[in-house]
Amino acid sequence: MTEKALRLGTRRSKLAMAQSGQVAEAVSQVTGRPVELVPITTYGDTSREHLAQIGGTGVFVAALREALARGEVDFAVHSLKDLPTAQPDELVLAAVPVREDPRDVLVTRDALKLTDLPRGARVGTGSPRRMAQLNAYARAHGTDIETVPIRGNVDTRIGYVRNGELDAVVLAAAGMNRIGRSDEVTDFLSVDTVLPAPGQGALAVECAADDADLIAALAELDDPFTRAAVTAERSLLAALEAGCSAPVGALADLPPLSAPFERGDPQADRQTVKEMRLRGVVGTTDGSTLVQLSTTGPVPGTHEAAMALGRELAAEMLAQGAAGLMGERAL
Repeated sequence: MTEKALRLGTRRSKLAMAQSGQVAEAVSQVTGRPVELVPITTYGDTSREHLAQIGGTGVFVAALREALARGEVDFAVHSLKDLPTAQPDELVLAAVPVREDPRDVLVTRDALKLTDLPRGARVGTGSPRRMAQLNAYARAHGTDIETVPIRGNVDTRIGYVRNGELDAVVLAAAGMNRIGRSDEVTDFLSVDTVLPAPGQGALAVECAADDADLIAALAELDDPFTRAAVTAERSLLAALEAGCSAPVGALADLPPLSAPFERGDPQADRQTVKEMRLRGVVGTTDGSTLVQLSTTGPVPGTHEAAMALGRELAAEMLAQGAAGLMGERAL
């Protein structure tokens, strides 16, 4: 007799369905049970307002968490960067699988690179973090771009470039890779130019805190390094008291491995590396002021050590005036 299928709650977007499908396959292999996707519509999917206006934090997550709480699904997959930094007691982050490429990318007209964009180029993004860093880059290089707030799925965003409304749009490399459209990327933005959102490129697999068997099975998918990295990044975000729509970028990585990662090899040998570098940035959306700092320490061996790394860098950033650059603090 076949075991009952596990129900995986996911957003309905093409990207969410693709990444949840990949997790479903992995969970099925680990448990020997079939996994069925349960698509759920979230407030973030139906609202047409800009994410910064509707609060950003949790707008794609709440409906999935409610379905978990009601027992309508057994576990849920989120893009980790959408998760609020506070974890509800009744749910547990059972797995953070190996991270995809965390970088941002451009899709531009005429296959232009960032360095080729003409003065006054119109660049679409719904993210204050991307606006702040792109505008700072333009100022530093004596040019100017116009960042245009946009929303919508990958097709909608790329459509603005294809129909000539915008010169470029900014997307996440991970999303383009997961839906098999990385060939449309015209430029990968170096993390030295644009730091990604905390947790970008990573997935969060969440289930009920009292389901010990499922927690144990899902733990097989967990990548300890990715978990340590995103824990440090999210600890920084929480210590800045900023929500996930704030203009905050963060990336924890292994300094000697950044080059192979930028060449697209996330599996570079991690065993030889003992240190983790955490970088953080916060800035005004016009790019006129940025606070950008980094710290390097031993690769955190515990959740507490990863949290401490994030808090330490946040304290330095606050001392440099980061709080005044974020607009309204998240409540």
